[in-house]
Amino acid sequence: MANSSLVPRRVIMRIELLPNAKSKLESSCDQRGMTQVATTSRILEWFCAQNDLIQAVVLGLYPEDLRGQVGEMILKQMAAEKKK
Repeated sequence: MANSSLVPRRVIMRIELLPNAKSKLESSCDQRGMTQVATTSRILEWFCAQNDLIQAVVLGLYPEDLRGQVGEMILKQMAAEKKK
């Protein structure tokens, strides 16, 4: 039997989706042969690993008329960080 202290601790959460989003998630998972839990876990892990600017864009926190400019700013910042 494996030592339980070596197994990463997992947290179970509930999420609320609109019916259309749930349907699209189901379709996406079916196409990829993944469970909804695995898919949402990977998406959330990716999201949490992003910097504040990316998270704000994903969350739609910038006004719509600035979103294009914000995208350009993020790309410039990412390019500058790679040069360092």
